[in-house]
This record gives sequence, structure tokens and C-alpha cells, in this order.
Amino acid sequence: EVQLVESGGGLVQPGGSLRLSCAASGFTFWNYSMAWVRQTPGKGLEWVSGIVSGGGMSTYEDSVKGRFTISRDNAKNTLYLQMNSLKPEDTAVYYCNAYVYRNYWGQGTQVTVSS
Repeated sequence: EVQLVESGGGLVQPGGSLRLSCAASGFTFWNYSMAWVRQTPGKGLEWVSGIVSGGGMSTYEDSVKGRFTISRDNAKNTLYLQMNSLKPEDTAVYYCNAYVYRNYWGQGTQVTVSS
């Protein structure tokens, strides 16, 4: 059974940083591209960033380019999202996403950027 468990969210002031983690199990993590998505009240699910299976290529939504960095440790079956220069508009529940015959998401981790 595919399981994704996010952690690392919290309350941070504007300009601060957070590092999200996603522990994956139940599938051959190293063989799949992974992504981070986020959801805010009143908005749908928004794709944030993606990374290929080997980690050699990543892509970002325009509003987070230059501030967020996605990475993965295939030996630890873990996906990361380093978030710097956080803005209030980054406030959301963040989910890691894997497509293994269908889409899977974890339970999410809340990120709140506020002074």
C-alpha cells in the first residue's frame, strides 16, 4: 500500500524558512517522479514543484522559483521541499504527491506564514 507522510510544517514569519519532508513507502520510490502540491481555503489543489525519479531535473511553479528547492534522497525514500523567503501567500496545506497507477497524497502539513 502506497503511503506518504508529510512533516515539517509550522508557523513562520514572513521571510523565514521551513523544510518539509515526505516519507514514502509501499512502492519503489526511486523509480517514480514526485511532486509537492498545496491547497488553500477557497482554492483548488495547486502544483508547486516536481522532481524526476533520479533527482536530476526539477521544475517549479513561477511564484516559488528561486525560493523553494525540491530534492529527494532515494536511499531514505524521502522527498524534501526547502522553502526560503516565505510569504503570507505561501500559507497552505502542503502535500507530497506520487502517481503510482493513480494519484496518491499524504495527510498534508500546514504551513502558516504570518507576523
